[in-house]
Amino acid sequence: MMKFRAILYTVALALSPILAQAQFDGEFIKPRNGRFLLQNATIVTVTKGTIQNGSVLIANGRIEAVGTNVAAGDAEVIDCSGQFIYPGMFDGGSQLGLVEVGSLAETQDYAEIGQVTPNMQALVAVNPNSIAIPVTRVSGVTTILATPSGGMFPGTAALINLNGYTPDQMYAGFKGVILNFPSSARRSTWDRRSDEDVKKDAEKAQKNLNDIWERATTYHQLVSAKAALPYYPEMEQLAKVVSGELPLLVEVNAASDIELAIKWLENKEIKAILTGVAEGWRVADKIAAANLPVITGPMLAIPTRQSDRFDASYTNPGKMAKAGVKVVIRSNDSENTRNLPFNAGFAAAYGMGKEEALKAVTINSAEVFGVADRLGSIEVGKDATLFVSTGDPFETRSQIRHVFIDGFRVPMSNRHIRFYQEFLERSPGLEKN
Repeated sequence: MMKFRAILYTVALALSPILAQAQFDGEFIKPRNGRFLLQNATIVTVTKGTIQNGSVLIANGRIEAVGTNVAAGDAEVIDCSGQFIYPGMFDGGSQLGLVEVGSLAETQDYAEIGQVTPNMQALVAVNPNSIAIPVTRVSGVTTILATPSGGMFPGTAALINLNGYTPDQMYAGFKGVILNFPSSARRSTWDRRSDEDVKKDAEKAQKNLNDIWERATTYHQLVSAKAALPYYPEMEQLAKVVSGELPLLVEVNAASDIELAIKWLENKEIKAILTGVAEGWRVADKIAAANLPVITGPMLAIPTRQSDRFDASYTNPGKMAKAGVKVVIRSNDSENTRNLPFNAGFAAAYGMGKEEALKAVTINSAEVFGVADRLGSIEVGKDATLFVSTGDPFETRSQIRHVFIDGFRVPMSNRHIRFYQEFLERSPGLEKN
């Protein structure tokens, strides 16, 4: 019973920033756009310093003005005294919208049958009505990379904003093909293969990858020569990576595999991003020398090796950042994508620092995904995708007061808040007549 109470307390603490919004609910029930002036706030622009007692004017979906002397005009004024304005946070890898109930196959749409399905589009599979989306965005997470999983080339990931009625409305301007790089490590502690079998399987997988890549390169050459080709959607999609039209997101975690991936990539003129990178801290200098950006996480994880310190996962992003690697943080989750701020918080507390951790979920993400001209910081002309908080969003005690996505003011409500409200105001019992 004591253990159960401790779990309930932990859950309540994690939900407190959004449960506290109950008193602000009921104002409107769906996102609405217009002209808004957020005034009297501390504005954390990320790229241009911090503005005290400043205002942000939102109009036509964009940030029209930022400063200490912004006229309201006909805008709806929202007083943010004592509060902070931040750019919306990015989750660099999540299955939010691709799965609803983990134990129910009918609600899962993140994997296809087969090892080579790069043409599988995560954007098409996203469910805009996922109940986990409102749960996530009221935590200040406004943009995520929806990632398929499965075989060697499981599909094409898509960057989406957490507002919209269709996937196309949610699309935020980035796609990338995922490669699960062959691993030379054991699959788990339960892997009973001999060392020789582990080595043989790794070599076989590497050869298979090289064969697939060679076919994709040949396909691209034939396309460039305007040759008549049969319908081959898998190679057509991979050819876009070969040509540089689409980046390659290379999922790799063990230090030895990271080195192999870097070597595999070095002679290929493609855009590549390393993802996962759980042991990146072991080879951070080599990643930096290769000039490869990294999407890493989750931080809320146990060490990859029993001999590692307890905080190996927490310190990983900070060590890579200090080595000169551009780091983006991900939750690598679905319904718990809302915990992204706490992943970043752990990274900040364990060596990365608050400023760099904030960049890892804002401007770094925008730059790696090629959307920094629109997102990632609070600047005039950028999309009005931001949130208002009572404090540091990485701290559980902070409360998110307002969220804007593409200029739409998002209702601060979700099923958790409604459930909380119902039982907060319930009667002692139902009286019978």
